[in-house]
Amino acid sequence: MPKERFLVLQPGERRPGRVPLPPGCDVKARTADTEGRLAILENQLDVDIPPHIHHHADEFVYVLDGAMEVDVDGTTHRLTPGMCALLPHGIPHALRNASQPPARCLQISAPGGWEEFVEDLCEAGPAIRKGGQPDLDRLNEIGAKYGMEYHG
Repeated sequence: MPKERFLVLQPGERRPGRVPLPPGCDVKARTADTEGRLAILENQLDVDIPPHIHHHADEFVYVLDGAMEVDVDGTTHRLTPGMCALLPHGIPHALRNASQPPARCLQISAPGGWEEFVEDLCEAGPAIRKGGQPDLDRLNEIGAKYGMEYHG
């Protein structure tokens, strides 16, 4: 194992990126840290994630606190602390918060790139919303680079 890739993070610490991410979106291992293999984030589900497909990446979520709902293939699955879900690439899914305070989860995406997508969204700022809702055209424009496709 190359020593220069070894990481230890303290509680609440996050890996720095090219732009600041919002509170509750903490990158624990960047794509560059893992030679592209995966990205690991600790996320607080402050906003619902509309239906979408990852064409290249598998996504794994493990609930740390609170509750969240995952919609897959017409079925809603409620996840509570200690529960997890593997969302394989090519399978449409949506994520919703189902608790107060909002759910907090560990998210692993393989291959990596997820934190770079989130940084691109942060750079776009309010442009990714239209009338208080996600602007799916803008999300798809940004997501295309990462094999992401959002649906209404």
